[in-house]
Amino acid sequence: MFARFIVVVLAAMLPASVQAAQTDAALRAGLQSDLSQYLATRAKPEHISAISLSISMPGRASNINIAVGRSQYGGKGAPITPDTLYQIGSNTKSFTSAAILQLEAEGKLNIDQTVGKWLPQYPAWKNITIRRLLNMTSDIPTYDDVPSMLAAYAADPTKDWTGKELVAVVYPKLTPNAGWLYSNTAYVLSGMIIERASGHSYAGEIRRRFLNNPALGLTSTYYDQNLPPAGVADRMTSGYFFSTDPDNAALAPLLGKDMLPLSLSWAQAAGAVVSTPQEVTRWCRALYEGSVLAPKQHKEMETLVSLASGKAITITTPQDSRGFGLGVGEMLLPKMGRVWFYEGETLGYRMTYIYLPKKNVVWAVGLNSQPNKKEDHVGQLMTAVYNRLHAAGKV
Repeated sequence: MFARFIVVVLAAMLPASVQAAQTDAALRAGLQSDLSQYLATRAKPEHISAISLSISMPGRASNINIAVGRSQYGGKGAPITPDTLYQIGSNTKSFTSAAILQLEAEGKLNIDQTVGKWLPQYPAWKNITIRRLLNMTSDIPTYDDVPSMLAAYAADPTKDWTGKELVAVVYPKLTPNAGWLYSNTAYVLSGMIIERASGHSYAGEIRRRFLNNPALGLTSTYYDQNLPPAGVADRMTSGYFFSTDPDNAALAPLLGKDMLPLSLSWAQAAGAVVSTPQEVTRWCRALYEGSVLAPKQHKEMETLVSLASGKAITITTPQDSRGFGLGVGEMLLPKMGRVWFYEGETLGYRMTYIYLPKKNVVWAVGLNSQPNKKEDHVGQLMTAVYNRLHAAGKV
């Protein structure tokens, strides 16, 4: 008992910088253990070989970055590092939304203008506003729920799809009074509107406004509609399609295959950005805290509709705990409170972030598979990270 008392007293007498370093080392060790345990237990059911975590906290010059595993399933490939790239899936939607909102701030469009004004070639959807495209209340179905489209992709997974081809999969259909309906089609249309309003390609606008903007520091974030160039592909981990969910039945020929060499043109403005977890946290800070958006457009981005009803809500509540803004989501969680979040998924990758506005902390996790929905346990991993941060007094 006496010896333990001496240890505690001496620990309390250590300089603050030494205590902070010890806390940091313990936190890193705990996070490393959490990721390693997740990989060990979830490698088979999720068909993953790589996990990367990055945490951004106030008062730190750099992120905490942890990476475990190898780039290919079965213990093959190079070890994962914090610089390994992942497809970030629908996190791309926040880039698309931000570009639209910047164009609005520049006076080149208004988000309450319609598809009819900007894309008159789609008269069946002429009364749908840009705002409704971005907050998923457009009633426009998503093309990637159509079995014939998925079968066509599986038969020729290196095909370079055009936006017009993707939209044509569902045009002129609507799902009347759907409320909130997740639609990648709506974001492909939004990408087309960016091109029409700016006079430049979607890729060019995303690169000019964000990826090549020195103030944002997104030096390892890329957008290519079809295949990434060799220099980018060489830095990516392999990613595996491993879903036997009924809605993915048409993709059965791709089961267990590496998606890295295959086309991302099916995702485009809805999901084709490639990045690292660290740069996802950097983008989150720029989006929620920085100067990416003017105050009016920032408020518009964070104006919510309910995922349950599609109706406008001021904040999430225990009775209505999930909301969607313009390319971003808010969720009310028992321990964490209200958080901004997104889980972006492609056919072989997942990238999930949580941003705690009251604590000014954001973390992102990348994994290299799309498993069955019931086998996607990334929420448990995000909670484990929060618990480590809470135990260390960081949140």
